[in-house]
Amino acid sequence: MAEKTKEVVESWSFLDTVESNFTPLVVIELAKGTKEETIEWFTKRIVDKKANGGAQLLVKPLVTENGVENIYLVGASHLRLLLGAETVGLVKECSDKSMRTFTYSSRKTFKDFADDNHNFLTMAECQYIIKHELENLRAKNEKMIPGYPQAKLYPGKSIVRRLLTSGILVQIFPLHDREELKKLRHRWYGRVKVGYQPLDDIRCYFGETIALYFGFLEYFTFALIPMAVIGIPYYVFAWEDYDKYVMFATFNLLWSTVILEVWKRICAILTYRWGTLLMKRQFEEPRPGFHGVLGINPVTGREEPVYSSVKRQLRIYLVSLPFVCLCLYFSLYVMMIYFDLEQWALDYHKENESNFSSLMLYVPSIIYAVVIEIMNRIYRYAAEFLTSWENHRLESSYQNHLILKVLVFNFLNCFASLFYIAFVLFDMKLLRQSLATLLITSQILNQFAESLLPYWLQKRYNRRMKKRMCSQKTDRDLSIAEQVNMEKEMGTYLGTFDDYLELFLQFGYVSLFSCVYPLAAVFAVLNNITEIYSDALKMCRVYKRPFAEPTANIGVWQLAFETMSVISVVTNCILIGMSPQVDALFPDSKMDLVLTVALVEHLLLAIKFIMAFVIPDKPRDIQVKLAKLEFESLEALKQQQMKLAAESLKE
Repeated sequence: MAEKTKEVVESWSFLDTVESNFTPLVVIELAKGTKEETIEWFTKRIVDKKANGGAQLLVKPLVTENGVENIYLVGASHLRLLLGAETVGLVKECSDKSMRTFTYSSRKTFKDFADDNHNFLTMAECQYIIKHELENLRAKNEKMIPGYPQAKLYPGKSIVRRLLTSGILVQIFPLHDREELKKLRHRWYGRVKVGYQPLDDIRCYFGETIALYFGFLEYFTFALIPMAVIGIPYYVFAWEDYDKYVMFATFNLLWSTVILEVWKRICAILTYRWGTLLMKRQFEEPRPGFHGVLGINPVTGREEPVYSSVKRQLRIYLVSLPFVCLCLYFSLYVMMIYFDLEQWALDYHKENESNFSSLMLYVPSIIYAVVIEIMNRIYRYAAEFLTSWENHRLESSYQNHLILKVLVFNFLNCFASLFYIAFVLFDMKLLRQSLATLLITSQILNQFAESLLPYWLQKRYNRRMKKRMCSQKTDRDLSIAEQVNMEKEMGTYLGTFDDYLELFLQFGYVSLFSCVYPLAAVFAVLNNITEIYSDALKMCRVYKRPFAEPTANIGVWQLAFETMSVISVVTNCILIGMSPQVDALFPDSKMDLVLTVALVEHLLLAIKFIMAFVIPDKPRDIQVKLAKLEFESLEALKQQQMKLAAESLKE
């Protein structure tokens, strides 16, 4: 053990900070007019040895015909990246096909490892390592950022985060690998084909979080096909026979449970293969926007801002909660205006009875669908501002509060009108019409706003950049400058939040009122097929390459989908109970009808929870592999303790 530690220490000691074959991996853009002393201090900290508090990376200024811009390219030697892989706890496949946490001392036991094999780590992993090292550059004795007295520092403060919040650092982003991206585009969406996505290639290029989203999107699309296939004949042959929808609704309820439980198993298989299922969760640092009075963290012992949890709770319950309630009230007010428009369109149709008046019946729903999308997007900005103002210390806490705010509003905004039509107006024809219009309109708007419009704008910008570059004398170095200048102006991908939210709402449209509009699953499948291609397009052509983020599951969204499936049990049971055929079975007592519907609903919920309990979250073989690794870790720890005890006895 001591020999292995010595080997790692020697590797750090002899690690060069200069490498002849410099490969730029990450771009750092500083604000225009950044002071020279700040640049010199920051770049020195990046290249300094780890023992001196540096990151021990390689950095090179971007040189163009206009001279040196405030853009720097960051890379690392192969040895440095291997040592960084151990630091961040990457899990790689061993020669015996088991998955283990990578250590430099045992590097030769890993599959495909060779000292001259620079492809052992994927480019996404290399960029993740560099990001981790940059974010862990911490102030030592500095009280401020050199050249900026107002930008205060204290021991242990992340330098990169302080530069970002001070506006000195504009952005940090990973570079695209143009050759690999070209290959990925061809395999992913370059040709229309029926088949699976290259999830392993997506993971190698973009990281696990994005690959897992596309895996879930693909899985959800395939899972919708049985619902779509069964829904078509129900739509064609049994439009008004609600009693025939009982079987369809029951199948829907069981389906929604099974697909979510099976997804957990597929997710475990993917993340085990990618190594993230075994990665240990790292200690969370304060998020960049967190502020407070300087104090001591009782866990780490470091100096960092401290903010009273009482103040945060007051902000949440006295400001954020009333604001959310006000927004919900406004959403309901807009909904009532929509129903007034529906009544106006219906009266107009009764008076005129023409083709034009028939079309006018759909206009209120289309307008309302557009208004819903606009309100959702405006509220999203307000929710982000409020959640940031609440001053959460951790990024995970910030995300959880943001997701809760957005989900509550989006759920009410998108589904309140459908619940009102179903359970207050009892108008099933209007419910079908509204559900179809809301679903189709929202899908068209999302496709346009998220993919087509950004792609068109980015393509226009790229054409202008290429014309400007071609007018200059280009050489090999300038091609890197061209790439950096094009990519730094691309939009920033803000994560999978909006993508999962879109699928969550779609799942609601499909599951909540399935017995009324069976074709919802058909439209969802068609949308998701185009969504796979449009999302792939925006990842490869519209946005800057995002940093890889290791993850073992889809996080809080799993709980959100499961909650929606529970709500769907209740709504479908009530809809079936309201049907004329079921109502005719209880002519004498409506209370018997209510009790029967409640009993069926409770039975279905019981079946649902039993199925969730019976279906294991992880396949048996992965459970065995995880247990085996835990046993070996405990045995290794026991051997180490026995060895230390023996050495102490000798002394």
